Amino acid sequence: MAADESYPEELRYHREHDWARVDGDTATVGITWYAQDALGELVHFEPPAEGALVAADESYGEVVEVNPIVVDEPEKVNDDPYGDGWLIKIRLSDPGEADGLLDVAAYKALLDEQ
Repeated sequence: MAADESYPEELRYHREHDWARVDGDTATVGITWYAQDALGELVHFEPPAEGALVAADESYGEVVEVNPIVVDEPEKVNDDPYGDGWLIKIRLSDPGEADGLLDVAAYKALLDEQ
């Protein structure tokens, strides 16, 4: 059963419909309710390898953890995109980059434009 539409206030959002929960130099990352709804039921998640570098426009960080729950049960993203459905944790190469992400009001405004 898909989660109800929501966009938690404490998260930061990327224009490509990812969210980040930033804690110091680490960010837990997933896809937003909007993205999981647009994609439909997820049946496969192929994560980057731990230690791989991931980018949001440019250098973003190193993957320090992959959510094993989502690897085994990708539908968790649909059920709980901001809880058990997170995808990866990264060590930010520059924690200041998180300041470039959208707050919830700006993200909702972006959705209204689409």
